[in-house]
Amino acid sequence: MLDERKASILRAVVEEYIQTAQPVGSGHVAQAPGITVSSATVRNEMAALEGDGYLVQPHTSAGRIPTEKGYREFVDALTQPSLDRTAAQQVRAFFDQAHGEIEQMLADTTRLLAGLTTYAAVVVGPPHEAAAVRSVQLVSLAPHVALFVAVLGNGVVEKRTVDLGADADEHVLGQAGAHLAGEVIGQPLSAVATGAPSGEPAVDAVLVRVRAAVAAGDDDHEHVFVNGTSGMAASFDAVETVRSVLTILEQQLVVVSLLRDVVDRGLNVAIGTETGMQPLAECALVVAPYTVDGEQVGTVGVLGPTRMNYPQALAAVAVVGQRLGHRLSEG
Repeated sequence: MLDERKASILRAVVEEYIQTAQPVGSGHVAQAPGITVSSATVRNEMAALEGDGYLVQPHTSAGRIPTEKGYREFVDALTQPSLDRTAAQQVRAFFDQAHGEIEQMLADTTRLLAGLTTYAAVVVGPPHEAAAVRSVQLVSLAPHVALFVAVLGNGVVEKRTVDLGADADEHVLGQAGAHLAGEVIGQPLSAVATGAPSGEPAVDAVLVRVRAAVAAGDDDHEHVFVNGTSGMAASFDAVETVRSVLTILEQQLVVVSLLRDVVDRGLNVAIGTETGMQPLAECALVVAPYTVDGEQVGTVGVLGPTRMNYPQALAAVAVVGQRLGHRLSEG
């Protein structure tokens, strides 16, 4: 554990490097707020921090930059960060006005988070199989075609176009819809495909088609929404690094597994090799789960360079995750 002076000097180096992306010299650190020792003392302490693996000197005549260990020490020493007033008002206004289908809300949330942090924002939506059906309706689109609509408890609206194979009047569709509602409200969407017949031949003919359409379109994978990749890519000098990071962000299952793994390890920040993925060795990931009705159902996060503004990113992810959960719980 670092003593107070070394911790202050490390904090000053990290904060300066985050702002400038340039190696930090002892002269800059000596002038930083909270540093009350001479440049010579700072230089000695920075050399000691380098020896302990918290800093590294990229060039003989250059200043020093934080290592992964240095960033971890900096993050672990942070008190609970908070958004500035302007950003907090922006988040509040966004969720006050956020309505409509959940997919659009989650996509818009990534844009909000990317705008707040300038990093790539990721939102993993609730898995549909975990949400109970809130309402069901069958709507006639044409003599042989109906639309199955189910509103889930997490705000998702599931739609399936159903080829009925034969004419079905509004009365039959109404009976079929009522039968489905009696079976699946309060149950997961998958219950639609395993229900019992009604005993009415015309209604059961419709139910068979509806169950097949729902089963065929069932998707148990979480939906992943990503935004802000262009801004994040500008943070890296190496083209190969950018290409590797963008390739990962395009793979939904990899993104879901990455965020879930970080959360499962009890982390809210994974730095460099802590992500467990070599292509992200120069990146940091800040994550927060969000809950709906007390149950953890999804994750929000931002991915950026290891020299990201951790206080800002932590505050933005925490507040957005909390407000998103509250908004979805309200329905």
